[in-house]
This record gives sequence, C-alpha cells and structure tokens, in this order.
Amino acid sequence: MSVHAVLHVKGRVLAGPDDVRDELWVVDGLISYDRPVGARDVRTVAGWALPGLVDAHCHVGLGPHGPVEPGVAEKQALTDREAGTLLIRDAGSPSDTRWVDDRADLPKIIRAGRHIARTRRYIRGFAHEIEPDDLVAYVAREAERGDGWVKLVGDWIDREAGDLTPSWPREAAAAAIAEAHRLGARVTAHCFAENSLRDLVESGIDCIEHATGLTQDLIPLFVERGVAIVPTLVNIATFPQLAAGGEAKFPNWSAHMRRLHERRYDTVRAAYDAGIPVFVGTDAGGTLPHGLVAAEVAELVTAGIPPLEALSATTWGAREWLGRPGLEEGAPADLVVYETDPRADVGVLAAPRRVVLNGRVVG
Repeated sequence: MSVHAVLHVKGRVLAGPDDVRDELWVVDGLISYDRPVGARDVRTVAGWALPGLVDAHCHVGLGPHGPVEPGVAEKQALTDREAGTLLIRDAGSPSDTRWVDDRADLPKIIRAGRHIARTRRYIRGFAHEIEPDDLVAYVAREAERGDGWVKLVGDWIDREAGDLTPSWPREAAAAAIAEAHRLGARVTAHCFAENSLRDLVESGIDCIEHATGLTQDLIPLFVERGVAIVPTLVNIATFPQLAAGGEAKFPNWSAHMRRLHERRYDTVRAAYDAGIPVFVGTDAGGTLPHGLVAAEVAELVTAGIPPLEALSATTWGAREWLGRPGLEEGAPADLVVYETDPRADVGVLAAPRRVVLNGRVVG
C-alpha cells in the first residue's frame, strides 16, 4: 500500500481499555494517527475497531490423529482469521508451520514447538513421548524450534492409577524449566488435575493451560509467582462427554473430570478475583474446530469476568503478555471492526464487519 493508497478507519478505535480515538490511518501496512499528506486513494471502514484478537491456546497444523497437510492447516488459519483472530500462540503442534510466516494474509503465529509428554501419557501422534531423563534435552530442542515458548504435558490419565497423575517428577520439571529460561523461552503446561500444579509453579513455570485443578490453597502461589492461566473453557465443556466415554474402564477418572467441569466457572472467577492473569484460548485443533475465540470470550464473561477484562484477555492485555503490539503508532495494522461497541456486548465479536491484516482488508 503506497502513500497514495490509504485505509481510513473511523468511528471508535479502541486503542486501549481507556484509550478511545475517533480514527486511524493505515499507510504501507502500518498504523498512524496522523492523516497522511498527499493521500488520494482512500478507502474508509467505519465502526468499532479492536486490535486483532488473540487466541493464546490454539493448534494450527494439528488434527484428531496428529499432523495435517498444509492445505488443511491453511484452512484452519483462515477460519481463525475470519473470526478476527490475527495472533495465535500455537500451544504445541507436530507440524512445521513456518511457511505461514511468509503469508501476509494469514494470522501471525507464536509457536511453542511440539508438545512434550510422558511415554504413553498423551494423545497418540501429538507429542514427543519421552521419559524424565530426556526432558531437559527435549525442552532445549523445542525451545530452539519455538518462538519463545515450550509446551509440556503436565498431567494425563495414568492407566494403572485409573486417574489423572503428574507426568514429571519435580526435579525433572525444575531442571527442564530452568533450561528453557536459560535459552530465553517461557514454559507452559497442560494441566487438568490439582496434583500437578504445585511442583510446576514452584519450579518456575510461566503459564498453566486449562488450570481446572486450581484450588483455593494454590491461588496465592500462582499470584506470588505471577503465573498466568489460559482456561480454554470451550474445551472444558467437553469433559462430561469424555467422562461418559471412559466411565466403564476408568470410573475414578470419569468422576474426577466431572467434578473439574462442575466447578470450572468458580475456578476461573476465583483466579481472576485473586489477580491471576487470565487469557483467552480455545484449544482449537485436534478435536475442536477453529474460529471459537468469540465463544471463549463469552465463556469468560459467563464465569464472572467483567466484559472489559474479558476483551482485554483477547486484545490489549493478551498482546502485551505475548510481547506483540496492538493499535499503536507505527505498529502493523492488524485490527477487527465491528458494528457496535464490543465493550457493551462481547457477543458482537462473533460477527466482525471487517478484518484488516497487515494493513489490508481480508475479511
């Protein structure tokens, strides 16, 4: 886009939770709050503009049985884009999606490498399945492959115990997290249960995915250590179905999954009330469809998070947490425009009027 081809976004530009502007301009794909001199070919988009939405737990290139072909991954990314998701933290994928970085029409991805799980303790085809002695080496490997994140599977069903148990001894987890930090990467972990959390948080982990096992006695520890959570409530909604499928063989696990599901909203609200950072993630990929970011924001509101804070969890706050710009002067013009004020009703996120990526209207 040359200086003679300009995009003008007017109406209400929500540059921050308390920073509302009347307009912005896009020149050469970048945001400006000053009208460009000499602009001739101006396209105008009107409405309520937000930074491109963030899905902080998504899986591009992952299907129900593991990696998928690039064409399928492309459709996943396009589905997210059409929903207004323009920044994805890919929380583990066995596919190499670096080719996406060369596509200006696809969402930006922050990768966490491939999941690292205990042998036979995760979904087949998804993860590196290893033993604790190899954990440090594999964390170092995925830190090199990722974009500043590494993803562990912190707990999973133990068939001998018949319930969820931690995947890693505390010493192995601590050493692996320390190695990731040495290499400049943050670490997150899939955790459903209660008994995997203390060791991981005290070992220095940066984030917990799902966090359904977060209990009142653990909340102060999360607050003290600054550990964020990404609840993925649209995924937790599937727990009753999962529990029903495993009840005959693993009745204790099934009952546990139902309890985690029943208290899911209370868990998220208690975390928010205590000051734990909460971010939007859908867990799309694998078995869940892409494009669910609006549904997850609505779930956070249902859990009791104020609408403005739920919006921040997928816009301003999420981008700051991930180290990516929002609607700032000189930033890439990644934004979504809506008919009405999303602060008044987060339901409007499900119907973007326009999607602008790298300064171009793509949806």
